Amino acid sequence: MTDESDVSAEAIESLLLGGKRLFTREDVTAALNIPTEFADRVWTAFGFAMDKTDEPLFTADDVQALQLVHGLDEAQPEAFEIGMARALGQTMSRLAEWQAHHIAERMRAADSPDLAQMLQAVQRVQILIWRRHLSAALQNALSMSEGENRTMAIGFVDIVGYTSLSRKIGMEELDDLLETFETNAFEVINSRGGHVVKTLGDAVMFSTEDPVAGAEIAVALQHLSAEHALPPLRVGVALGTVLTRLGDVFGEPVNIAARLTSSARPGTVLTDTTFANAVEDERFFFKSVGPLNVRGYKRLRARSLEPNRKPANITES
Repeated sequence: MTDESDVSAEAIESLLLGGKRLFTREDVTAALNIPTEFADRVWTAFGFAMDKTDEPLFTADDVQALQLVHGLDEAQPEAFEIGMARALGQTMSRLAEWQAHHIAERMRAADSPDLAQMLQAVQRVQILIWRRHLSAALQNALSMSEGENRTMAIGFVDIVGYTSLSRKIGMEELDDLLETFETNAFEVINSRGGHVVKTLGDAVMFSTEDPVAGAEIAVALQHLSAEHALPPLRVGVALGTVLTRLGDVFGEPVNIAARLTSSARPGTVLTDTTFANAVEDERFFFKSVGPLNVRGYKRLRARSLEPNRKPANITES
């Protein structure tokens, strides 16, 4: 067992930062010949506070990261570079929080491996998984014309009554609940050709270019409550033209799907009429629920999605 209190901040920085903090803010901007304001914006976009004192803050690797962000996209406007830095920072920050929690737990175990070994393994797996995701995403991006609009089904699934429930249960039970919800939602979405856009506490946002796959995902998500002893779930799905930007999705289908989700009764799936009309599959049945009066839409036409009562089992991949 490793006593985590024996691992100093200096030892952790030595293993992870690739060297000592040798350079001040002024050293970096002078060496790279970049405006101080730009360096400040990139660094804070990465998710780090910019110390404006004369204390050394940056390692040699930090300086290289700033140089690469600026050099890779010098022809792009500054806003693009800042956006890329922000996307990297947000993604890596969340990943690092999870990894830190997992590594700390392993260090407390009796059979804990050496910290350096764990970090090496984590880094190796991270690079391999990133490469696979990048391979698929790059092939998809290159298959589209520049500026081409994308028609996608966008959906949300959320836990009904989450706010009140979170006040009644302990933190450990809440953690178990969210882990069960996210793990199974991710499995349902990914195994049916969908893509998890992001998690939002008690909700998961997903997308797919295939409306039929979207229907399969929605119905399977709705079944998770019974299959995994989860609180009631509700799902909303809409189809339309979207903007994909830095890993996120924007557009009217996103807004409509969110409104449908909040309007759905526990254990049900609501869709817009565009999605319902696009799903031509006898396994599914759509029923009109009448216009909804929701924020931004006074008469939103919606349909409830249910599986047809036939032998085909669409909750299994």
